[in-house]
Amino acid sequence: MKHRRSFTAEFKLKVVEKAEKDGNREAGRYFEVDEKAVRNWRKQKDVLKSMGRKRSNRHGKVKWTALEENLLRWVLDQRNAGRSISTVKIRLRAKSMAEDMQITDFKGGINWVYRFMRRKNLRVRSRTTLCQAVPDDVDEKKASFLQFTRKLIAEGKYSLKNVINMDEVPLTFDCPPNRTVDTCGVKTISIITTGQEKTQFTVMLACCADGTKLKPLLIFKRKTIPKENFPRSVVIRCNEKGWCNEDIMLDWFQEVWKKREGAFFNSKGVLIMDSMRAHIKDSVKAEAKKKNIGAELSVIPGGLTKILQPLDISVNKSFKSHVRACWEIWMSEGLHTFTKGGNMRRASYTEVAEWVDKSWKSVKVSTIRSGFIKARIVSESEEITDSEDSDVENELSDTLPENILELFNSDTDESDFEDKH
Repeated sequence: MKHRRSFTAEFKLKVVEKAEKDGNREAGRYFEVDEKAVRNWRKQKDVLKSMGRKRSNRHGKVKWTALEENLLRWVLDQRNAGRSISTVKIRLRAKSMAEDMQITDFKGGINWVYRFMRRKNLRVRSRTTLCQAVPDDVDEKKASFLQFTRKLIAEGKYSLKNVINMDEVPLTFDCPPNRTVDTCGVKTISIITTGQEKTQFTVMLACCADGTKLKPLLIFKRKTIPKENFPRSVVIRCNEKGWCNEDIMLDWFQEVWKKREGAFFNSKGVLIMDSMRAHIKDSVKAEAKKKNIGAELSVIPGGLTKILQPLDISVNKSFKSHVRACWEIWMSEGLHTFTKGGNMRRASYTEVAEWVDKSWKSVKVSTIRSGFIKARIVSESEEITDSEDSDVENELSDTLPENILELFNSDTDESDFEDKH
């Protein structure tokens, strides 16, 4: 039996060029192809020129048109819902559909699924972000939360400075990017780190609707606070997990909420948080109600932080990009020490705290304001002056211009702890 060969568009165009010069028979003999194929390729010359050079332009009639159309709609529906789809899932779904449609000769093999994907312009893609499962009654929960929060603000007559959002941001001691420039053809792409890219700590960030930033609180994974010289503009705490728990929350009210700007005379305000377990403990609610705290809690429904939490919407990504910029500078310009085995030691707790402090101060007031406006917690008409935005400039902004910092944004990962909610 004669083996059927596949030719690329590039090869076919070479045959066509030879045929136009020396004739179909000579071109067929020279390239060892059938003369009939040469005639067909000459007729398809314009099509071949518009194709990718490595494509073969082999077309076969689709046998199960209705099944494939139904399957495509299913794939698109699954992706619109944020669900991951593998070729195995597609094959299993196709076989199930074939049974329902009483198609007895459908095999749904691996070759078929890739032909189906090519026909329907589907590709295997890398994940760019993780997202929460959105509840079915998203519109109702969103409207209820915004109505409740706006009512708290209106009845308490709170200014923008007293409408506050708090969130935990997980970070690591190493912040390597996912991509790098390298020579073409290199099989192994390595990025040097200190080996601590899995060692996490938590930063509790809080900001006001007018763009004011509260002190960041860092939680390191250890039993005691390191005896180091930390910046006064950050708060350091430790526990065995390295993230927020009930005790840390109670401490946060005392060390951050009560000591924010203007709170000495009036600490009352609206505190917007997600539904993490530590946020909604009875002891935390009781602490918030105390007269010297005066925090009216507004808890974001589960699954809606991406659209209702200002820090998630516009602030955290900018903050993380600044932290990564600090790490990159430290890796390339810092004074490093090494273990006896020759491994580079990670940054000290103080250095990491300085990165956080510098990065938090570098987040613009307009970025914070934008988060509250996009979440529709405050209206766009409540403006601030440009002079307020200039107050946040510091040495990191001088070191790295805004357009350079944007490059770090492209590689910032969105991640969170598994048991946050």
